[in-house]
Amino acid sequence: MTRHHRLAVCTLVAIAAVLLQQTAVPRGATVKFYSDDPLQREPESQDASKVQEWDIDLMWDLGENLFANPGARTPMVKARDVNTADEVPDSNWFTNRIGVENLTIADLVRGPLTGDGPAPGTWSVTRPKEAGFAPGFTMNDAKGETWFVSFDAEGFPEAATGAILVANKIFWALGYWQVENYLVHIKPEELAIAPTAIVKTPAGKRRTMRFSDLQEVLRRSHKSADGSYRAVAAKALPGRALGGFRYFDTRTDDPNDVVPHQDRRVLRALKVFGAWTNLVDMKAGNTHDALITENGKSVVRHYLQDVGSTFGTGANGPREYDEGWESLFEANLAMKRLVTLGFFLQPWQTVHYNEHPAIGRFEGVEFDPTEWKPRVPTAAFVRARADDDFWAARRVMAFPDEMIRAIASTGQYHDEAAAKLLADVLIQRRDKIGQAYLTAVNPVVNLAIDGTDTLRFQNAAVEAHLATEPASGYTVGWATFDNTTGNTTPIGSPTATLDRQAKAPVSLPSTSGAIVKVQIAAVNPEHRSWATPVDAYFRRGADGWALVGLERMPVQ
Repeated sequence: MTRHHRLAVCTLVAIAAVLLQQTAVPRGATVKFYSDDPLQREPESQDASKVQEWDIDLMWDLGENLFANPGARTPMVKARDVNTADEVPDSNWFTNRIGVENLTIADLVRGPLTGDGPAPGTWSVTRPKEAGFAPGFTMNDAKGETWFVSFDAEGFPEAATGAILVANKIFWALGYWQVENYLVHIKPEELAIAPTAIVKTPAGKRRTMRFSDLQEVLRRSHKSADGSYRAVAAKALPGRALGGFRYFDTRTDDPNDVVPHQDRRVLRALKVFGAWTNLVDMKAGNTHDALITENGKSVVRHYLQDVGSTFGTGANGPREYDEGWESLFEANLAMKRLVTLGFFLQPWQTVHYNEHPAIGRFEGVEFDPTEWKPRVPTAAFVRARADDDFWAARRVMAFPDEMIRAIASTGQYHDEAAAKLLADVLIQRRDKIGQAYLTAVNPVVNLAIDGTDTLRFQNAAVEAHLATEPASGYTVGWATFDNTTGNTTPIGSPTATLDRQAKAPVSLPSTSGAIVKVQIAAVNPEHRSWATPVDAYFRRGADGWALVGLERMPVQ
């Protein structure tokens, strides 16, 4: 290298060093907070076009989750799909809606729907349903669009279809990618069998579909008095189908799938959301991954494809009495029943259900969210921490009574008592979830430092009328924070507040980019966990102080 070249390089290095000193710390440096924290969108920068379809054997998946403890890692690990403010960014796993967006009742009633359902005219059946227990088939509408149709089981009108329609809106509002489900009424004379339609026989052979195959599907479905069949038509999802996803580890051929699924808060949160709606059937078979094009590159989108196994009914009738109370196999319960010759009683054996044919067995009086269980506990379910439960409970509590009643009405039950019963139980269960989880950790939320350098915050449990303010108020401690070393230097002494606001010390840093750490804890609270401080971090910018980090529980 010539002297001239060396001089040019040295000059460029010097300029770069000055620029780096004058700008925020770029992502990649060894610091706690980066210039773009807290992230609002999960990075998915890699092209996933080489990802391949996989088939997850349902029986193997069931056994593995029930007995093998898959995805075993160090327990109580903080969720890894959260940003520095302890919130879940938007992604192809999740979209923030209820509790973040200002959703209206009309938004909730519409949910994920973007159109009006299958185009009217003759519908062409391409194959009968091969997975699941509900009677159904795949069809193309008059415009050639593909739909997956599920019927109510014979003798249980409106039960399965109503559950699908209502749960679809709830889980969309909670933030999950959902299928578009539309209520339809089908008359046999409006159906035709596609020339290419194929069925799979019990022996595993394939043959051309016959009219008798369609009749068998309808025979298992509930027929209305006018000769039509009520059904839900699910719009085919966009992109290339890749199969489902597991609730543990990652899809190794997806370069963007870097967070083990058991460490994703959006999957851990199903412990709370599942308890609220009685979503007992958590399995890979009810999920769907699709390769889509987004911003010019291929990425994988993850759907909770089937959330119809909710409330008090299944595909073929009311839930078994123990569903939601016990998993399919629990060794300790099996032993107790063996030793007591079957006289060991569980709560579900004495609980009273106000059964309705369209709702099934769904109750909220004896419901305990901390004891609720799916048929098979997933790895994400069993690794949920108290901060995950708190995050999920805040979203459940964001549904006011009127929204819940409006969503229940989307089941389009002919008997208004059915929608009322469903809404009543959801409201009961919502309140019990709030009581259980909003009080289990320090519930300080919505922290901000205003233009007068006054810290203001709220208490989620108090705001929800589930607890009272600690009689002695809160303590607030301030410190400067070194973003590189992680060291803190106290600013003055902690102060007390009774009204959830505290003036910052006069020596608060005034330089742009400065970070302060604020600790807020309740004094002599009714709930002991409130005495554990929440750590909040604020960074000074041109427009004042902005929350850049929050830690509700220790990071592990």
